[in-house]
Amino acid sequence: MTTLSISSQQISALTAADVGQLAVRLERDDYTNPFEGLNDWHLLRAIAFQRPELVEPYIHLLDLEAFDEA
Repeated sequence: MTTLSISSQQISALTAADVGQLAVRLERDDYTNPFEGLNDWHLLRAIAFQRPELVEPYIHLLDLEAFDEA
């Protein structure tokens, strides 16, 4: 198993087209193993924190919701 390692510089170099391709892969969910999909999800999440404008059309893929744990 390989781990995902992406730097801030790599994220800053991503284009809207790159993120769109990532989103298409996640939408298709056609991975050879679950870790590939998980790596893509973590990459999209990292992009969302650093470049939220690129992820806005695909935010539904992250399934982020506020939880009240009180």
